[in-house]
This record gives sequence, C-alpha cells and structure tokens, in this order.
Amino acid sequence: MSDIEIAQQAKMEDISTLAQQRFDLKPDAIEQYGRYKAKISLDVMADLEAQADGKLILVTAVSPTPAGEGKTTTTIGLSDALNYIGKNSMVCIREPSMGPCFGMKGGAAGGGYAQVVPMEDINLHFTGDLHAIAAAHNLLAAMIDNHIHHGNELNIDIRQVTWGRVVDMNDRALRDIVVGMGGKGNGFPRQDGFDIVVASEVMAILCLSSSLAELKQRLADIQIGYSVDGTAITAKDIKAHGAMTALLKDALKPNLVQTLENNPAFVHGGPFANIAHGCNSVVATKMALKLADYVVTEAGFGADLGAEKFMNIKCRKAGLKPDLAVVVATVRALKYHGGVDVKDLAAENLAALDKGMANLKRHLSNIQDNFGVQCVVAINHFVNDTDAEIDLIRTTVEALGTKVILAKHWADGSKGAEQLAQMVVEMIDDDQSNFQLLYEDDLPLVDKIKTVATKLYGAEEVIFDKKALVKLERFSETHGHVPVCMAKTPYSFSSDVSLRGAPSGHTLTIRDVRLSRGAEFIVALCGDIMTMPGLPKRPASERIDVNDAGEISGLF
Repeated sequence: MSDIEIAQQAKMEDISTLAQQRFDLKPDAIEQYGRYKAKISLDVMADLEAQADGKLILVTAVSPTPAGEGKTTTTIGLSDALNYIGKNSMVCIREPSMGPCFGMKGGAAGGGYAQVVPMEDINLHFTGDLHAIAAAHNLLAAMIDNHIHHGNELNIDIRQVTWGRVVDMNDRALRDIVVGMGGKGNGFPRQDGFDIVVASEVMAILCLSSSLAELKQRLADIQIGYSVDGTAITAKDIKAHGAMTALLKDALKPNLVQTLENNPAFVHGGPFANIAHGCNSVVATKMALKLADYVVTEAGFGADLGAEKFMNIKCRKAGLKPDLAVVVATVRALKYHGGVDVKDLAAENLAALDKGMANLKRHLSNIQDNFGVQCVVAINHFVNDTDAEIDLIRTTVEALGTKVILAKHWADGSKGAEQLAQMVVEMIDDDQSNFQLLYEDDLPLVDKIKTVATKLYGAEEVIFDKKALVKLERFSETHGHVPVCMAKTPYSFSSDVSLRGAPSGHTLTIRDVRLSRGAEFIVALCGDIMTMPGLPKRPASERIDVNDAGEISGLF
C-alpha cells in the first residue's frame, strides 16, 4: 500500500482523550481542531515548571539524494519504538509546507508504518499555522507600502526596503516583481519579491520564541529596511508588531497529533534547513521535554545543514542540549554519493557504496568531533538492500568506533526499530555526550561563516561578493554577536549540487547576506540557492485528486 493508503486505514484515538490519558492534561488546556488535532495551551508550561526535563534525541541524516533517506520516518519510528519497549517518548517534528507537497519532495508526515496522522490534514492546511505566518508577514509588507503612500513620515528609502512578501507555494514567477504599478492611487512603484513562507523571518521568530511576550518583542525587532539617512527601520517603527502578534497568538501553541500507533506527537513550526534554520519550534520541544522522558526530534536535510543549525542556532538560543544524535543512512543514498545513477541504485554495487561512505563519515565526524555529541547510525532498510551492502556499512561504521543498527520501521513500525530504541536508551544511560557549540558569540561574522564552511563543509576558501562584505561590516556594528544561518544546497557539502560524497578543497561563494534582526541570526546565501523554489516539470500536484466522497489520493 502507498503511504496515504496506510494512513487512511489508521485507527485514530480522540486527541483530547489521548492527551489526558498520556499527560494528565486538564480539558481546558486542550484546544481541539476536530477529533484528531489539537493545540496545547502555553499555560501548561507553568504547571510543568518543576518537572525535570527528559532526554533530547536529534535525528539527522547523510546529505539527501533523489533516492530518499527517510529521516522523518525514522524519527517517528524511533519514538514509537521507545514507547514499544516501555519508555515514555514523544516525537517533535516540523509541519510541512504545501510548496514541496505540490512540487517534487512530497509531504512530510513520515512513511509506511511510521507516520503521524491525520496525514492529509498535516500535509495540507493543518491548523492554519502557515497561513497565520503568511498573513502576519504580508500585513507588515502592506503596512510598509501604506506608510510610504501616506507621506512616508519615517523617510523610508524605497530602494532599501528589505521586507518582501511570502506565499506557501513554489512560484518562481514571484521571485522578482514590481509593485505599486497602475497610477498614483496604488502607491509608489518599487522592486519587490516573494519568498516561500518557510523562509520568512516570522516563521523563524515563531519557532524560536518561548512565550507570547518574546514573540511580540522579536516581531517588533524585525528590520524592514533603512531611511534615506541610513537609519534602520523596524516593525515597531511601522507599528505593526501588535497586530502581527494577534495573528500569531494561536499559531504559537504546539499542535498535538498522533502516530499510527497512537503515540503523541507535536508537529509545530516548519522552517526549511536549506534556506532557514530547519527545526521545529522551541516551545514544542520544551513542552515535550516536560511531558515525556524521551523526546525525539529532527532537523532538516543533512547534518551539515539541519543538525548544524539545530545546535548553533536553536540550542544556543533556547538553552537546549542534545543527549544523542541518530544519523540516518541508506544503502541507496550512499551508493548515489559513490557515483551511481538514480536508475541503477537497486543493483548491488559495493565499490560505489564504499566510495559513498565518505559522506557518512564526514557527517559523523562533524557531529562527534565538532559538537561533542555521541552518535548512532540507523540504516533505514529498503527491500533491494543486500546483506553484503548492509555488512559493508556496519563494518565501516563500527571501525570508526560508532554504533550502527539496521532499522525496518517503514515496513514493521515500532517492532522494526526496537533494536534502535534499545541502543539509544543504552547510550543515553552511558551519558557520553559533551555538547559544545561550533563557535562563540563574539567571533566576527565573517569568521563564523568561514568556520562552518571549513570545519563542516570541507571548503578550502570562502569568497564573499562585495555587497555581502559591505552588509556584513554594517551588521557587525550592531549584530556581530548573532549566529549565522547558512542558505545552501542540501545535496552537497559544497554549493555545487554535482559534487557528491565528501568534497574537500572547494570554494564556497557567499553572494549575499540578510539580517534577521528579530530572529537574531544572519542568513548567508551561498551560490545560487533560492528562497522561493519553483515547481518541477511534472509537479506532484498533477497526481493529487479527491473523489466524490472527499477521499484524497496522490498525496505522499
């Protein structure tokens, strides 16, 4: 059966009943969105303040490939398996953007027998969080143009407005546009553009805020551009932050759903890891750590992006510490990194697999040596994997001194990840992690970017376009202490998608940088990375349909 067919056959429990039975939550703390979705009140945190935190497990992966790695599936499968062996576990993942659902990547609710449900709702409108984020972002954009139209009291330089617009869809035609056309009544014509919602600073702010007060303060601090004399203009100057907070007050509450095995799951916040910081919300993670003994979360794409940002941005800002990292690898992905074409990945190829192991080795080294976090490798099993291929991965990883487990959660659910769960508990009990950040706050911004590029990506040189250097110098005066958020292709350690495996000695070009003042990080745009994706020639939306009974098909 397909993923959606498996999900549609799920026997779900009433979400309010599940929340009360598993967490003893009061009915007024649970705000239901139908029978199977709910938001949890932020007031719960005050009641749980004295409760000790559980253990935090980060699931990451090798560099992604067209063959797929199954990171979200493994995250869900591991949490189910921990519950299966008698532990109190909860999963925390990001909520999907509709852009990839209708584009090429598909949904993000897991797969096979390791999914969160209701799958169709989660992958589409869900509880409306992404719509709220888009509305708050675009409200600020509208108020900026309105301010300029009605006399421009702040003397905003329309050539230096840095706040664009967003939509939760892949639409390349909106990347660069002109607004204000059509005459005097429509405002002043100026260049503008759209990003996808998950790249919005509002998304990052929501995911990094621990309270409504912090959310409002961060929104107030958003920088929208400069005045003619070079003064920074903020959302607070535009008087937009109060209304933006009003639009987001419910979106800040974590979304509670369940896995196919009726275990609780927070699905909240959804920044991409290639163009944003790639982690679910801080408030969901912190609440889960109070509610469960083990919290399994994921960070987007490969460990060079998602895991790096989880540690250098999310953990730094929220005071979190991962106890262990699970690195997901597949035979197919590693053969791809060894040079095999996608159409040939089903055939055994030990030579290519051995060559592709360089990608996994670097990710393990980055996490263990640079961040001090202990790792276990989860081989996400596919039906075409051969015993010889599995043995090669196991032998190579064990020779590095790292644990490795074959997991079959896609096919068998929690039972298929039972050994992985037992290994995770054993390693956490041994407490071998010594978490550390990659760089200190006071390191200059240029050096922070160089540190990530050289230590994690294997780059020999970092070249900054002139405009990027000018901006970095300007940002350093007031925001030199913030971390950097690398916007880079997820498919390679370099900015060149054709360089598979673990390339070294390459040059990373920083073509531009952006200040996310409210989120408190600098976005470094590497190579030709886009913050508004486009649809492929044959988008997934062509296969999605709904019958007369309202049953959706083609969503995966």
